[in-house]
Amino acid sequence: MGAHHHHAGDHGDHDHGHPHHAHGSHGMAFGLGVALNALFVLVEAGYGFLSGSMALVADAGHNLSDVLGLLIAWGADSLSARPASERFTYGYKSSSILAALINSALLTLTIGAIGAETIRRFFNPEPVAGQTMMIVAAIGIAINVFTAMLFLKGSRHDINLRGAFIHMVGDAAVSAAVVVAGLLILWTGQVWIDTLTGLIIVAVIGWSTWGLAREAVKMGLLGVPARIDMGTVRALLMQQPGVIAVHDLHVWPMSTKETALTAHLIMPQGSPGDGFLHALADDLEHRFGIGHATLQVETADGPCHAAAMHGHTH
Repeated sequence: MGAHHHHAGDHGDHDHGHPHHAHGSHGMAFGLGVALNALFVLVEAGYGFLSGSMALVADAGHNLSDVLGLLIAWGADSLSARPASERFTYGYKSSSILAALINSALLTLTIGAIGAETIRRFFNPEPVAGQTMMIVAAIGIAINVFTAMLFLKGSRHDINLRGAFIHMVGDAAVSAAVVVAGLLILWTGQVWIDTLTGLIIVAVIGWSTWGLAREAVKMGLLGVPARIDMGTVRALLMQQPGVIAVHDLHVWPMSTKETALTAHLIMPQGSPGDGFLHALADDLEHRFGIGHATLQVETADGPCHAAAMHGHTH
């Protein structure tokens, strides 16, 4: 449950709702995920080159980008748990947003490298060992599914962890496609199936990267989280007893899992007291997941009220 701190100010009353949730450390999950996937990248890339399978090489490149992404996400997860300071008054929470952006950039580079090599293989086909493809890719499925499960719980509330989870699930699906490709090559002897699988993998990476990059950029620009409807938030504030107008309403992500809000409430009769502000901050947290709420109460004779009444509600 959040602890809310009430302060009196020049323009009325302020309430800052800051929930003191325990920072769920995912250090063990990240460490295990990085170790398993880094080892598998070496094995998969080695067998990919030995077997002549572009699909395995492409999958290894994808897994390598995920290892780097996991390392970045791990660093951000650790930084976001550090306390605030005089210089960084919100702490390092937004480092998780930077991690998501860097993750997207790494995946984009991976797409370019794998795509170029796959296209080259179309014009210069090489023999492929289908059975080796299947065995190595099957091991990859097991490792990726296990790693994905490590991040399943946290992925529901954190885009950084969701990015890690999606990558792992995507890797498992890609590895499954490589198994199928290996089986088809054994049946038909057509090596172009391997190259086609490599292109499909590139397309899968591109699709997941676009979604992650779009959400990460939106967070970087302090956009309102997709799960929050501003009209509903404003309606909740307006429905409070004594509130006749709301202005300077802002909602933005402090990190990939924490959201902040500031708002000015016009209440001609003044603030009803701490209980009102605490209850409203709790409501914002439980209904919208807004854990850092700063509410300022103003009476009807202030300049801010005049601006609000003339439509300058920001």
